[in-house]
Amino acid sequence: MKKISKALLASAMCASLFGCSSNENSDATVYKIGICNYVDDASLNQIVDNIQSRLEEIGKENEVVFDVEVENCNADSTVLNQIITDFQADNVDLMVAVATPVAMAMQSATEGSDLPVIFSAVSDPVGAQIVDSLETPGANITGTSDYLDTTSIFNLIFAADPDADKIGLLYDAGQDSSTASIESAKQYLEDKQIDYVVKTATTTDEVKLAVDALISEDVDAIFTPTDNTIMTAELSIYETLIDAKVPHYTGADSFALNGAFLGYGVDYANLGVETADMIAQVLLDKENPSTLAVRTFDNGTATINTETCTALGFDFETIKKAFEPLCTQVKEITTAESFDDLEG
Repeated sequence: MKKISKALLASAMCASLFGCSSNENSDATVYKIGICNYVDDASLNQIVDNIQSRLEEIGKENEVVFDVEVENCNADSTVLNQIITDFQADNVDLMVAVATPVAMAMQSATEGSDLPVIFSAVSDPVGAQIVDSLETPGANITGTSDYLDTTSIFNLIFAADPDADKIGLLYDAGQDSSTASIESAKQYLEDKQIDYVVKTATTTDEVKLAVDALISEDVDAIFTPTDNTIMTAELSIYETLIDAKVPHYTGADSFALNGAFLGYGVDYANLGVETADMIAQVLLDKENPSTLAVRTFDNGTATINTETCTALGFDFETIKKAFEPLCTQVKEITTAESFDDLEG
């Protein structure tokens, strides 16, 4: 109920905000935008929040109004398709897809049309066949990618534990965003002649069982890419991993927010800002999504949960010193359900 109340409050505030803008700028051009988030997740929510705040800034700078509707399908494909249908019926000027499954659904629903779609947090847009190439997407869809540098994460794993000789790979095989990263991880470990154990899961209960199985296999660490299923389940597994003294290395800072030892990847707040800038390029500057290159980022940020770090028996300062040559920056975080909870 707490999360629902927050979402409703945020939605009401947003509606009020854009309503005021419309009243104050009655002659301004209004652009209708439909945003669909895949799941209630700290990193993805950051993207949505920053898209909205950046669009507000752009609207004021250009004396236009962005009338934004935000929906969340909660990983339900039926709900997702209905949201897209509703956006189309409302004659939105542009749709925004947050996460790979939403981008794929919007691509399918708008194929052959001129309705622009901007995606965010799509890890492998070419592999998921959403775009022809990163440089030239080729159709009505483009956006921002949170591509994961798998090698960089494994460099961190072995910097923390040079003697690690068995790694667990945990992901949802149904998440297209995870596939390329897992294959890259396997290749990395095979090249290094290091054993690995693969476990997949599609629900939180299955994730718990998969974690138990990995622990029983005596893995030294577990790797998970930017996988929404595992991310959602992190609060349910991090204490089990701490008790087993198994660090969880992951592909987003929201994992670390929810108890994982480390999240490595892009700044999701910045990802939202850049996504909003691309929306403006399409709607205000009239750029064509088919030729607007996908934006990729690798800011090399390692986010360490300091509570988990200590509980695992690591000394934070020692770990930080080992990681710093391998990252652009090392950030600290503690466990919470959302980034707002940390600020509160």
